Amino acid sequence: MIKYELIKEDKRTNARVGKIITPHGEIPTPIFMPVGTRATVKAMFPEGLKEIGAKIILGNTYHLYLRPGEDIVKKAGGLHKFMNWDRPILTDSGGFQVFSLSSTNHITDDGVEFRSHIDGSKHFITPEKSIEIQQALGSDIMMAFDECVPSDASYDYTKDSLEMTNKWAKRCKNAWTNRESQSLFGIVQGGMFKDLRTRAVEELAEMDFPGYSIGGLSVGEEKNLMFDLLAHTAVQMPKNKPRYLMGVGSPDALLEGVSDGIDMFDCVLQTRMARNGTALTSIGQVTLKNAKYKEDFNTLDEECDCYVCKNYTKAYLRHLVVTKEILSSMLISYHNLYFTLKLMENMRNAILDDRFIEFRNEFEEKYGIINN
Repeated sequence: MIKYELIKEDKRTNARVGKIITPHGEIPTPIFMPVGTRATVKAMFPEGLKEIGAKIILGNTYHLYLRPGEDIVKKAGGLHKFMNWDRPILTDSGGFQVFSLSSTNHITDDGVEFRSHIDGSKHFITPEKSIEIQQALGSDIMMAFDECVPSDASYDYTKDSLEMTNKWAKRCKNAWTNRESQSLFGIVQGGMFKDLRTRAVEELAEMDFPGYSIGGLSVGEEKNLMFDLLAHTAVQMPKNKPRYLMGVGSPDALLEGVSDGIDMFDCVLQTRMARNGTALTSIGQVTLKNAKYKEDFNTLDEECDCYVCKNYTKAYLRHLVVTKEILSSMLISYHNLYFTLKLMENMRNAILDDRFIEFRNEFEEKYGIINN
């Protein structure tokens, strides 16, 4: 099971530095986790992920259950061996994909019946089945099965959903048997309602999970509302356990989340933007498709020392993007993930040096983030 050690708290914000100790290595926090949906981070070699400092990556239970199937992964020796990754892995429960990818799902107190987005075949996942799949995958950190409600869900629907999700959390914990090598996080839901978020934290804390996450944010709501709910929720979460904000990873959200005391983040934004030809840089996003970069022989980001910025120009990267060369996705994904992991490292150092607010202000000014 994981262990969490709190190293330092910022004196002026709720930001904190810690470390999570897992069977496959230590994770410094706050940390960003690249998303490896189908047992691979898109357009990245495992060796490249190690080069840029990735300490933990994600696998997706829903997708791995459908293809290749958890039995095959288990026969391969678990997800670590299957994908040649010897550092920590977190698997989500599959709940978000069940609700977002299937318009024909049917929810009951027992679980969810849904049709595969691949071939239309019927499946039924219960909290116990989700844990069974994740234990077969062999991840270091598993997530409880939950319902992620849309941002416009009514109070009554969200309340009923939360009650069901917390019941499912208990069932997940009861089904969790591989406790020496795997840990289980509870997920705080509650939609856009602060009182329900508070209730979710209180009820999950009583269940005493090894860690806690915030789900159901960045699902269509205004960013200011998301930040307000995040700040309200994070400070109430247990202080001696890791806090994980699910599916959020833009630079402004990372800064806000760290300020609120979040330890772990994940997002597909970095690699998805890369495949569309957009890079994250110290002065903001760079859309390489733009014609102005056709004869720009400068490096992508003057402040970045990654392999891409040391070796390639914006003109060359633009050429790869407009000609749809696979290398464009590889190089820009590498840079975007490096940029994000470096941002997390810089935030950790700033907290340790008692200058987190100054670092945040400097970064936001240069990046062009406007706070209302």
